[in-house]
Amino acid sequence: MAGSVAPQAVLLGVLLLAGLAAAQRGTTPAAAAAPAPDPGCNGIQLTYTFEDRTKIRPFVADKNKQPYAFRANATVLNSGTRPLKSWAMLVTFGHGEILVGVDGAVLTGGGELPYNTTEDAGNATSFSGYPQTDLLTPIATAGDLSRIQASVGIVGTVFAGPGPFVPLPTAISLDNPDYECPAATNRTAGVMSTCCILTPEAEANATVIDANTTDPTKNFLPRGTGDLVITYDVLQAYPSSYLALVTLENNAKLGRLDNWRLSWEWRRGEFIYNMKGAHTSEVDTSGCIYGPQGQYYQSLDFSQVLNCDRKPVILDLPLSRYNDTQIGKIDNCCRNGTILPKSMDEKQSKSAFQMQVYKMPPDLNRTKLFPPANFKISGASSLNPDYTCGQPIPVSPTAFPDPSGLDSTTMAMATWQVVCNITKTKGAKPKCCVTFSAYYNNSVIPCNTCACGCPANRRGPTCSTTAQSMLLPPEALLVPFDNRTQKALAWAELKHYNVPRPMPCGDFCGVSINWHVSTDYNKGWSARVTLFNWEDVDMANWFAAIVMDKAYDGFGKAYSFNATAVGKNTIFMQGLEGLNYLVKQTNMSGSDYLVPGKQQSVLSFTKKLTPGINVVAGDGFPTKVFFNGDECAMPQRIPMSSGFRTHLSSALSLVLVLTASAFLLLQQ
Repeated sequence: MAGSVAPQAVLLGVLLLAGLAAAQRGTTPAAAAAPAPDPGCNGIQLTYTFEDRTKIRPFVADKNKQPYAFRANATVLNSGTRPLKSWAMLVTFGHGEILVGVDGAVLTGGGELPYNTTEDAGNATSFSGYPQTDLLTPIATAGDLSRIQASVGIVGTVFAGPGPFVPLPTAISLDNPDYECPAATNRTAGVMSTCCILTPEAEANATVIDANTTDPTKNFLPRGTGDLVITYDVLQAYPSSYLALVTLENNAKLGRLDNWRLSWEWRRGEFIYNMKGAHTSEVDTSGCIYGPQGQYYQSLDFSQVLNCDRKPVILDLPLSRYNDTQIGKIDNCCRNGTILPKSMDEKQSKSAFQMQVYKMPPDLNRTKLFPPANFKISGASSLNPDYTCGQPIPVSPTAFPDPSGLDSTTMAMATWQVVCNITKTKGAKPKCCVTFSAYYNNSVIPCNTCACGCPANRRGPTCSTTAQSMLLPPEALLVPFDNRTQKALAWAELKHYNVPRPMPCGDFCGVSINWHVSTDYNKGWSARVTLFNWEDVDMANWFAAIVMDKAYDGFGKAYSFNATAVGKNTIFMQGLEGLNYLVKQTNMSGSDYLVPGKQQSVLSFTKKLTPGINVVAGDGFPTKVFFNGDECAMPQRIPMSSGFRTHLSSALSLVLVLTASAFLLLQQ
């Protein structure tokens, strides 16, 4: 009997221990598992799962600002009937998250890790699929999750209070105007989800091919447009390498680049074997020799390899290397990095180069082609604009004309497009400024105080960053600001102007432009525009644009510049052929200071097409001025006519005389 009871007791004990263990597991926070697909979603299901977090130092007194290391996962699942091309997911973080690792996607704007989602992203952080950019439909793939779902692993730091509070984002959505995403709902404590559906307009415009395609290579998104478009064409493909053509095309009406610098990030172990039409800033193969590339390509002579950096920097070649058969001979190459707007010279609005790229496992297949990510483009000049580039988007293969002259085209094997747009950072200052002067007033209105920003660590006498700039004599425009003090003080004493204490700081601009109203008569008027280069570098192929809101229709011609009325009240100007070189500031014999490089021209206007124009009252001054694509800081005032002031004084004197006379008569 006792022998039969013992096994039952053991069994009962095992069951009790199992129950106790289960109860303990229920009270311990566990990593949240990926939720099952929402059975009610027939669109694009977005899910964000907060997996876990660990308290990290420093430990702070305010529990709501304590840093934690966290892990999360975001998924994009296509449950609809239309392929999702080049997907991008928006996540609005709300607890000061700093991202230190992202897997299965890249930051759409090409941001660097660690990435501050509050300061860098602003409202929302966008993740773009990489390497899986497209999600097919369940119908076309028999529900194959590997082809209809993308998963993004996120690691970072979050600032939040202690548990059981879960610091979830405030919103998630699809970064695609064709879809509407309702507010996400919390399916569990650490999981939020939403189902995005096509807008009625997108649904109506969807073609039969769009809705039922099964081959992602046969249907592409339309090519995008932007201020600068980078096209990445694969011309030839082999199992372990491919030949690529990279083309930069400037579409900005006024933007330009000087000595452009292009960079990207290899995400799959690739390296550059050789290049034509451009060169890398460094020739370095140590990353390959001591890395997995050296282990795999053991028979490859790495002394012939150009660059193994994960983030190479590419520079254009000088014009003198265009006919070099080893590194030149590529259409649109070798212009010393200058890309001009099409409105100035369409032939110089493009730049291109070729390169041979070696791949690494598991991509050793001629059809496994992936572009680099996180493109960045900039110019060497302080006057060049800043660009923000998106991630590569697969587009229809580029068609090239047959090189032999036959009436046929050759298609690229694969093509991606990167769209870059000019951006201005918050609080960014202009890089050029404008001064006003006129024939009827012998004082010049200078550039605004700190027009292009004031250095934080200024040396020398203290100056005011808020005081209004002082009126100057005309000759002071040729003098650097540091040498204008005596002229400004003498002019103020002569004209009985107030002198602020401390005196205003300079404008700190590399280029200043003087607009001088020269004449004003019954049938027309004229102005003289003068460019001053205060930089230490020459400016080749400069251009400027002037917006004349009231006088545009009356523009006649420029006498020493090429000037064209291009619409929208804008006059486009550039130097004459052979004279479009604005030299840097230089030392001149007999001068104690550097003299700026300068060019000038007179512009004539007629009043026939602008009846009622009042040049003196301000209609003869531009409202906006651009130089090399950058919008210049404008003065806050215009020269006042001395005749206008005399007229006011005379009228006021007459009023005072009449008032006094009337008073005397009343006294009598």
